[in-house]
Amino acid sequence: MPTRRVSLLSGLLLLIPTLSAALTFPLPPEGNDLVGEVRTIAAVYEDTLSDIARRNDLGFLEITTANPDVDPWLPGEGTKVVLPSRFILPPGPREGVVINLAELRLYYYPANRAEVITHPLGIGREGWSTPTGKAKITDKKHLPSWRPPESIRAEHAENGDPLPELVKPGPDNPLGDYALYLSMPGYLLHGTNKPYGVGMRVSHGCIRLYPEDIESLFQQLPVDTPVNIINEPYKAGWLNGELYVEAHPPLSEQLVEQGQNHTPMVRAIIKALKDTAIKPDWQAVTQAVKKQVGIPFPIPVTTQ
Repeated sequence: MPTRRVSLLSGLLLLIPTLSAALTFPLPPEGNDLVGEVRTIAAVYEDTLSDIARRNDLGFLEITTANPDVDPWLPGEGTKVVLPSRFILPPGPREGVVINLAELRLYYYPANRAEVITHPLGIGREGWSTPTGKAKITDKKHLPSWRPPESIRAEHAENGDPLPELVKPGPDNPLGDYALYLSMPGYLLHGTNKPYGVGMRVSHGCIRLYPEDIESLFQQLPVDTPVNIINEPYKAGWLNGELYVEAHPPLSEQLVEQGQNHTPMVRAIIKALKDTAIKPDWQAVTQAVKKQVGIPFPIPVTTQ
């Protein structure tokens, strides 16, 4: 192949978005709560942490929190990047869709398969918070139109970016190509024309996913699938008899003005311990809460 054609082909390939590899795991056996593993890769010259996150189905804040000393826009050739792709499954029944807002992550438990599929999310920013609660999928639309609420149109008008009453399907539609409508009026799971916002608080309350992730979910999720939206920054669980905790930064609305509130983590651990006589190392728990890197840490325990 002539050199010029090779160069042209290489340039075109760089313009093709790099799609994520969905994180799908077998459900852990009874008494276990962890899936996945933390991995480390080496960045290449063209990489940003946003690129690496999307390739590995991680969100932007997830990967930057796990790599605080890495420049998110210029990691540098050969820089080691931690992939925080190990998770304690969220509390509650393992059925339907579970969305943990504090974690900026969705978990889907297919009814006919003993597995869990998980994807990163973008959620409502402060002042437009995504609500918690139980819902279900009421409708599905490919190439949806978007009718912006008056409050959003007013905000855009104030910013000199007026919106039409109806945004038709296409590259300017913030819903992307797929939308799953919830029984919570005005809220839905959808794609996006700005995938760099996945893994951050950037929406007006709706829940956005990478285009390839929402396409996959659109094909799998039937209408009436239950959706449980929770807000749990601290999780605790077991793996082969070892206790783990996972801490995420609480949403800004839940931040304590002075110090750190460990009560939610204590509550999560007590729930994981159930009625046993096991006593965790609370100093190790405190350290995990302080780090808040979103990676499960083992906690030493003693039996009274």
